[in-house]
Amino acid sequence: MNTISIDSKNIGLVLSGGGVRGMAHIGVIKAMNAFGIEANVVSGSSAGALVGALYASGKSTDEMLAFFKETPIFKYNFLTMAKAGIIDTDKYIEIFKGYFPEDSFAALSKELHLVATDLQKGEEVFFSSGELIKPLLASAALPPVFSPVELNGTLYADGGIMNNFPIEPVQKVANFIIGSNVSVVSNLEKKELTSSVKLAARVTNLMIYASSKQKLKSCNLVVEPIALEKIGVLDKRGMQKAFEIGYEQASLELENYLKSKLV
Repeated sequence: MNTISIDSKNIGLVLSGGGVRGMAHIGVIKAMNAFGIEANVVSGSSAGALVGALYASGKSTDEMLAFFKETPIFKYNFLTMAKAGIIDTDKYIEIFKGYFPEDSFAALSKELHLVATDLQKGEEVFFSSGELIKPLLASAALPPVFSPVELNGTLYADGGIMNNFPIEPVQKVANFIIGSNVSVVSNLEKKELTSSVKLAARVTNLMIYASSKQKLKSCNLVVEPIALEKIGVLDKRGMQKAFEIGYEQASLELENYLKSKLV
């Protein structure tokens, strides 16, 4: 396969939130590897933060996929009644230590930025130094499923609440930005909006996408697989399919980019 020559020392990768659909990010990274592209600065929200941290720690795409397949989403002894949320997010700390034993941004091989939501002030907060695991868990703590994470006396939750496509820190340092957005929306038929649950899900998806739409235009290359919309956000059965969709779409986008540079 041909490689892409990008006249830039600083390549940035932005990974959106999107639950299980975030496995498509791993497919994007696999395609990047195949084209000889490596980002040196990464920014992620929610599932994108998890993938970004694994990428920044030097994990292979097989290891990244194994992390998600082996880490339980629902586990009986993780349930809580003492905290806001169904699952106690702090229960994942020991699991994460197996993948990030040094628990530090400084131990990563790439510059990493994570975004989480300060629930008390109603603000987005970026993390890029100090301890890694708690900010990482906070960024992915989707309410009301996962309990908020307490850091320095403040409660944090999913970064996608305030910023689902955190391009801002990457824009400051990268000359070429690749965006992977898995919170996709497509045209729906009226028959697909016949219940309150479906309507609420559609409205939520539109609100999230609206906040990212303009920022996606700032990327040099965007991977946005519409086929992901049929995969449930918390459906672990869709992990492999999401990964494959991401790889196929990214390969296509990168191939088209390569052809455009040869014209």
